[in-house]
Amino acid sequence: MRNICRLNTETQRYRVLSFCALLCVSVSLCPNKAFAQAYTLEQIKDSALQNNIAIRSARYDIEAAQQQRKEAFTKYFPNISGTGLWFNANKGMAQTTLNPAEFISPELQSTLATMFPAEVLGAMVSPIDISMLKNGTVGALMAVQPVFAGGQIINGNKLAKVGEDVSRLQMQLSEQEVERTAEQYFWQLVSLEEKMKTIDAVDTLLRDIHKDVDVAVQAGVVLPNDRLQVEIRQNDVESQKLKVANAISIVRLMMTQYCGLRDTSFTISYQTDVTSPVLLKQDHQQALLSTAEYQLLGKQVEAAGLQKKLAVGQNLPSVAVGAGYNYHNLLDNDNHFGMVFATVSVPISDWWGGSHAIKRKAIAHQKAQEQQADNAELLKIRMQNAWNGVEESYQQLQITQKGITQAEENLRLHRNFYQAGTCKMSDFLEAQLLYQQACDKHTDAFAAYQNKLLEYKQSVGQ
Repeated sequence: MRNICRLNTETQRYRVLSFCALLCVSVSLCPNKAFAQAYTLEQIKDSALQNNIAIRSARYDIEAAQQQRKEAFTKYFPNISGTGLWFNANKGMAQTTLNPAEFISPELQSTLATMFPAEVLGAMVSPIDISMLKNGTVGALMAVQPVFAGGQIINGNKLAKVGEDVSRLQMQLSEQEVERTAEQYFWQLVSLEEKMKTIDAVDTLLRDIHKDVDVAVQAGVVLPNDRLQVEIRQNDVESQKLKVANAISIVRLMMTQYCGLRDTSFTISYQTDVTSPVLLKQDHQQALLSTAEYQLLGKQVEAAGLQKKLAVGQNLPSVAVGAGYNYHNLLDNDNHFGMVFATVSVPISDWWGGSHAIKRKAIAHQKAQEQQADNAELLKIRMQNAWNGVEESYQQLQITQKGITQAEENLRLHRNFYQAGTCKMSDFLEAQLLYQQACDKHTDAFAAYQNKLLEYKQSVGQ
């Protein structure tokens, strides 16, 4: 057996060294195609921010909040209204009967009797039917300027501004979520394509081994079982290649849809340098103030305080002044006139229910303040947990790098043992498999480290 293994010593050494050189590249650039668009990680994230439906929805929310703020601003200006009325009734709406006899004393009747004939006097004291407002036209133009409304206008404008700020902060959170998802897709694709490179290198090595073993079997110097073991391993690698290729296809489709890319024929470009994350750590108490989540908590407290002030203002007197121009022809004559006026509205019975509404808003304000303090602590815990994840993933990356070195040495020893005839083909193939697994673990650890870095940066508001 030892003599058989020495038949192609130089050839085997060259092929195994070539295999090791290919596998040592755990993370490298994908080969660009002439027609494919190459994207960096930042370009992928920018494309996602420009085209993702969640970002477009967040922009619409900001525009709606801006319109609401502008709507609230119009409350500072006079309220101008115009009214008009034309009517025609089947009879006069104001009807009455006058009886002059009720207003003429007996002495006056005696005097009038000496002055007028009896027929004239009888007509003068007969009842008279009066009907008015059977038809007519009424028009008015009014302008009312609020002078004091219990702070409702001012606080309403402040609340609308808070709503706009909240929409912008929510968009920041949407952007963070989109960036996180896009980057996860990116590193998932990196991991899969690097695994495909490893599989291709393994496949190349196995084909070369199969050629040598096949020659040896035909020469009768080794048993066919060695060739069969290589062929079984080749079938396993072919199955792995099919699964990884399908996974790459799905991830590319997901990235194309999520990031708004042109098609799935793109390539990706990335750096493999990894440095210690120590310099990235922030002061979590200071970083808390710059996070969108904490600012949203502050806006909730501010909104609750303004809603309390609005509830108080609804139960305070309101004062307004106004001017108007009016027209009517109710008495069959055109009448035009202008006027100025002032109004004072004082809620009296509303204070009964209004006092409870104020207390309810005060409770909501207190609740928002306590939630802000509690959630601030949770946010700092999230930052620390994210940092722990960064440190852990970095250490795992270092461990997998050591694993590659150890697996490489194990593969070299088994290569020598096989050439010396002191180990079986199955042992040599097992060493090759362990090396492949070590490379795959390193690739996964590299992708996980990148995702943990992004998670920490977003948790501290970067």
